[in-house]
Amino acid sequence: MAKDTFFRKKATLNAGGSLIDLSSPKVMGIINLTPDSFYAGSRKPGVDNALLQAEKMLDEGATFLDLGAYSSRPGAEDISVQEETDRLLPVVEAIHDAFPQAVLSVDTFRAKVAEVAINAGAHIINDISGGQLDADMFATVARLQVPYILMHMKGNPQNMQQQAQYEDVFAEVFDYFTDRYHQLKQLGVHDVIIDPGFGFAKTPEHGYALMSRLQEFNMLQLPVLVGISRKSIVYKITGGKSADALNGTTALNTIALTKGANILRVHDVKEAVEAIKIWEMCRYC
Repeated sequence: MAKDTFFRKKATLNAGGSLIDLSSPKVMGIINLTPDSFYAGSRKPGVDNALLQAEKMLDEGATFLDLGAYSSRPGAEDISVQEETDRLLPVVEAIHDAFPQAVLSVDTFRAKVAEVAINAGAHIINDISGGQLDADMFATVARLQVPYILMHMKGNPQNMQQQAQYEDVFAEVFDYFTDRYHQLKQLGVHDVIIDPGFGFAKTPEHGYALMSRLQEFNMLQLPVLVGISRKSIVYKITGGKSADALNGTTALNTIALTKGANILRVHDVKEAVEAIKIWEMCRYC
């Protein structure tokens, strides 16, 4: 199904005045500005650490850098808007100044944080809550006219794992995207990317149920982002912890590519870029 519907999907993204071609999959590198994100290797608090990681990821072929200052791991501590902003803003400004060609995404569910970051040089809003945790988010995205990553999650990071209950996880997530995207279109938002939210109020079994039908999200004709990097969906199958999950992540990312994923959100850019290169050589095998 991915082959049949791939070219009907929206294939370009306008980020900061530059058109990004998503008909060839792209990589989004994760830079966490938090002390407690679930994968220790992704924690790059402070400007200097973040700049070094940004340079490395851009050199390895990342198209996007996703900057997060609020840990969304299960059970993470809630922090204030001010603390999130204080962590995020100096890094956005520094990366924007040092690497003006970089396309910066900000991982936040708070409209005020998102707006400050966009005004400081970021280009994309990546909202794990799909506008459900801040009633002002959709209107803010529409006013700023920036691309928006619409993710599925139930509850919040503090309680989401207690809400991982579904009669049909694919149907529920698909209906959620249909409803939320309609609201965004009504507000005049042009660039929307959907993210099924692997690991967010979902067990590994829910994740594999979604992956098995990932190609059906192409019916929405929107770019699809997949974020499974080093998550429990990988290491609860392969064993070990997140630090041991790179090989399994690459395998699952490759499967996602065959099912129409347009963006891979990862901790390990080099390996994801290599997976895309090899997949593209075999794309119509």
